[in-house]
Amino acid sequence: MNDASRNDVPQHKDLPLPDYDHLPVGTLPTRISGLEEADVAQLVSYEKAHGNRLPILQILEKRLQDLQGGAVPSGPRTPGTPEVNTGQPVSPQSPSVPGPPVNPPSQGVPTNPSQPR
Repeated sequence: MNDASRNDVPQHKDLPLPDYDHLPVGTLPTRISGLEEADVAQLVSYEKAHGNRLPILQILEKRLQDLQGGAVPSGPRTPGTPEVNTGQPVSPQSPSVPGPPVNPPSQGVPTNPSQPR
């Protein structure tokens, strides 16, 4: 690859989708549905230069053809990425939430030998 073509490849920080490299293939069609033609073309260039993954390229190139054929972007321009794990729980619970009730067996606790069985 020569220097001129390397300069044409977008950098990861310039991509229209945050965490593009970590998105599951199954969510890519909905993630790119709100992007303009230039944004999808940018993703195609990036993918060809970096991962060159055939399933990803097929999705991106199909969407690019659709946009070039008159399709209109639909959906948010930069959708959220719920499938990317941030390490935070989805719905944090306060520590005061009680657990399920504990019902000891009617004959006593089997791990305590001093209890009659």
